[in-house]
Amino acid sequence: MAGENKVLAEKILEQLGGAKNIANYTHCMTRLRVTPNDESLVDKAALKKIDGVLGLVEEETLQIIIGPGKVNRVTEEFGKLIDASGGIDLNEKAAANKAEINKKNATPFKLFLRKISSIFIPLIPALVASGLITGISKAIIQAGWLAADSQVAMILTVIGGGLFGYLGILVGINAAKEFGGSPALGALAGILIINPAAAGIKLFGMELLPGRGGLIGVMFAAIFIALVEKRVRRYVPQALDIIITPTVALLITGIVTYLVFMPLGGFISDGITKGLTAVLDMGGVVAGFVLGATFLPLVVTGLHQGLTPIHLELINSIGNDPLLPILAMGGAGQVGAAFAIYFKTKKKRLKNAIGGALPSGMLGIGEPLIFGVTLPLGRPFLTACLGAGVGGAFQAAFNIATVAIGVSGLPLAFIIVTGQVLLYLAGLLIAYAAGFVFTYLFGFKDEMAGEFD
Repeated sequence: MAGENKVLAEKILEQLGGAKNIANYTHCMTRLRVTPNDESLVDKAALKKIDGVLGLVEEETLQIIIGPGKVNRVTEEFGKLIDASGGIDLNEKAAANKAEINKKNATPFKLFLRKISSIFIPLIPALVASGLITGISKAIIQAGWLAADSQVAMILTVIGGGLFGYLGILVGINAAKEFGGSPALGALAGILIINPAAAGIKLFGMELLPGRGGLIGVMFAAIFIALVEKRVRRYVPQALDIIITPTVALLITGIVTYLVFMPLGGFISDGITKGLTAVLDMGGVVAGFVLGATFLPLVVTGLHQGLTPIHLELINSIGNDPLLPILAMGGAGQVGAAFAIYFKTKKKRLKNAIGGALPSGMLGIGEPLIFGVTLPLGRPFLTACLGAGVGGAFQAAFNIATVAIGVSGLPLAFIIVTGQVLLYLAGLLIAYAAGFVFTYLFGFKDEMAGEFD
């Protein structure tokens, strides 16, 4: 297996123009993200045809989709190849970073949304693990298999719920880092919001409510403290920077947080949660269909991670999240579409691509199927969206909700509200079936798959 990963890394590096053409690289759950020094040296068509590469996304970085788990090992081998060739040239890296920054600044709104996504992407493993443990623990307790006051139940509850009590600190760290500030000051911004001692403060005749403003308030405070830190540092002598800059930044941010960010964040959080619940209550199956059908295009842009604070605010405000099961149908519709293509095509390479990506898709990680199969083919992506809409309508009709956030697909069943698990799974199967039928009848002909010859 290690040899296969090394061979795949070598093939990828070769089509990227060699080690000297790599300015920077990293990976996320499914993708090797590379910044080349000279894009003209990259053979993108050849990259897509490498066995083991499930797709290619061209954005600020070149994103090579390899799949969950495997991407970690291939990136490790990729890094070894880079190091063996002498490592990344720092001058070239600086030039590439400057060009990347200039490119990002040309679209500030899109850049801002991607920054919000980047705050939460590193937290996904922790959110998934904590969500699953929390959901399974609640199900076991409610089923009567464990007493709620038993030591085992209490231990599981503490293990699963710890993240959600202190999530504001982690979000503060990442938000400050994304906006050029010190991570430690970002953590302090999160603490300002969640600190229980804030309950003793009275402003304008009203007591502050710890946690008011939620993660939105935390992001406001963390971004603000990063901006203040950078601004103050311009005017402080270097010898006094370590004393004056963080102190002034924290003091100003603390005052503004309690006067502005907590009330403002609370207002926005209330608006989002009340607005979404009203849309689902009034729109019903129509709202569910629209939300389910439009989620896959959002995944294509990479901005879907920016919805994480909305999911968390729903859980904090109303105790569960009715949005996540609907959006999870995006991946289910695509799984159904992929099955239809698999049964209909005669192209071996396309069958192999689907076979490699389907397990990930069923487990809630849809990028390999999106970028490796449905999106390149075109019409199957649209029929997958229609299948997702049908599944979303079903989830909305029965008000299915989760008690935490985590990976969609089959694993989401572990964090569905107790008593709704079978309904969620029924909706998942309906989305599979709808995606399959729409794609088999209207979405795919084998001549569409010319690039898989």
